[in-house]
Amino acid sequence: MNRSPVPRTHGAAATEGGPLLAARGVTRSFGATPALRGADLEVAAGEIVAVMGPSGSGKSTLLHCMAGILTPDAGEIWFAGERVDSMGDRARTELRRRRFGFVFQFGQLVPELPAVENVALPLLLEGRPRAAALDEAASWFGRLGLDGLERRRPGALSGGEGQRVALARALVTRPVVVFADEPTGSLDSLAGEQVMDLLVDSARDQGATVVVVTHEPRVAAYADREVVVRDGRVLGLDRAVAGTGVMP
Repeated sequence: MNRSPVPRTHGAAATEGGPLLAARGVTRSFGATPALRGADLEVAAGEIVAVMGPSGSGKSTLLHCMAGILTPDAGEIWFAGERVDSMGDRARTELRRRRFGFVFQFGQLVPELPAVENVALPLLLEGRPRAAALDEAASWFGRLGLDGLERRRPGALSGGEGQRVALARALVTRPVVVFADEPTGSLDSLAGEQVMDLLVDSARDQGATVVVVTHEPRVAAYADREVVVRDGRVLGLDRAVAGTGVMP
């Protein structure tokens, strides 16, 4: 399967000085229940942003809209100067496959596949030859402290090991943005810290932008900046690290 290469511009040049990723006036309801009520969020290239809020606040819905998984009822989603919400299904699928990486709370690994094939899956879906995809996937196991676990199936991995495999799967395509939805929610404190250390270090090594949804302050502390979602709106800035280029 031959495809033209997708540019992997990680810097601000992709958006001509504007934010890499933005949600503007986003609303989204599930039936009669509103989840987002005019949410706004901008994320700079290379920034790590923590989106906090209580359960049911709309923070995961906001992430899913920004990632092109859900389509807003109203408002706009922008990535690298393009409207994501107005793309067709095929274009959004391609965007998620080739430009975005995902880490979810329970990993969502394919139980029938060994760990190395789970990591290689995004590369295989891109059309990479199987041997090359498996070699690239295997290279992540040493980086994430998973040596010797390549052939284990997800059911034979601990929670922390499985989440590190999921992290490798998210990073193996060298995504521009990594979306992490409660990535430590099912882990104990030590395993959660290991996953966040690896996520942040690997993302910075690759120049990737990270949007992490969490309700845990210890996870949000890894971010450059924190925002709070409550009742479907982004209410404000909790903390910013000087020099991120994004002002409250």
